[in-house]
Amino acid sequence: MTPLNRRQFGQGLIAVSALSAPGILRAQSFPSRAINYIIPFNPGGESDVTARFQQPFFEAITGQSVVIQSKPGAGGATAWAQLNGFEPDGHTIMNTIVPHTVLQPAMKDVGYQTADINNVFFFHYTPDAVVVKADSPYQSLQDLIDDAKANPGRVTFGGSGTNTANHLASEIFADMTDTTTTYIPFKGSAPAMTAVLGGQIAAAMSYTTQGVKAGEQVRTLAVATNERVAALPDAPTFKELGFDHVGGAYRGVAVPAGTPGDIQQRLSDILQEINATPDFQAQMTAAGYEVIDVPLADIPAFIKERKAAYGPAIERLKSA
Repeated sequence: MTPLNRRQFGQGLIAVSALSAPGILRAQSFPSRAINYIIPFNPGGESDVTARFQQPFFEAITGQSVVIQSKPGAGGATAWAQLNGFEPDGHTIMNTIVPHTVLQPAMKDVGYQTADINNVFFFHYTPDAVVVKADSPYQSLQDLIDDAKANPGRVTFGGSGTNTANHLASEIFADMTDTTTTYIPFKGSAPAMTAVLGGQIAAAMSYTTQGVKAGEQVRTLAVATNERVAALPDAPTFKELGFDHVGGAYRGVAVPAGTPGDIQQRLSDILQEINATPDFQAQMTAAGYEVIDVPLADIPAFIKERKAAYGPAIERLKSA
């Protein structure tokens, strides 16, 4: 290869600068106004709570306000089907959840496909948890399993919606424990917990966060984490009990299709910076969430891995 002389090298630098400058300048000036952060669920749920945890840190980093807006409906599908209709300039972002955005379009026509959701970052997961009322006869997960085996279909699991993380988790539970249970969908994880406390259902296939909120009113029989959750130190992991189950609702942020790559990267970097903030981590841990970092570059592999993990359970749900 012929070495470049000084003039040629300088011309090359100018060319590279000319190509990259617009993207660099755009990312540096982003955001230039308030961010509209859409939550596809009712206020007060896990998606809303964690967005509000992020809000002050996002504002401190960017100097712009964040307006949180709820657009509930169809377990999130109503908002996700509208995502790509918003202006693709990065100033409208939307909460997303896996497995919802994998499971919903796999089960029926919901107005979007998994590939339509342009995620830029996944910042935590809310671990699955089996929760019963404090005075439940189930003192342990094995007690519940024994009852489910002795009385197929009698043990009722309440959860948030149909074709959601809770629904999928109940199917995974039935498969790994070789039991038959009955899943009852509610309009959210909080209503499902109300039904547990009212004795209307035997248990909730819920989240660690709901066990933390309910406190001494409930007993958390198992959590789907690698290690015990600090906020629920008495609750064993599924792994401790001999079941290889780690997972829950993986929450992230998506932008409309066509959003420039440099803006997507800037958003990913902002969200990762929030995740690295000790005060944010402390809030999340205290509430029962597990902070994770899945940046923009890792999204395709993450979605592929999750789809493969959910495949068998999705096929069982289809044949049910």
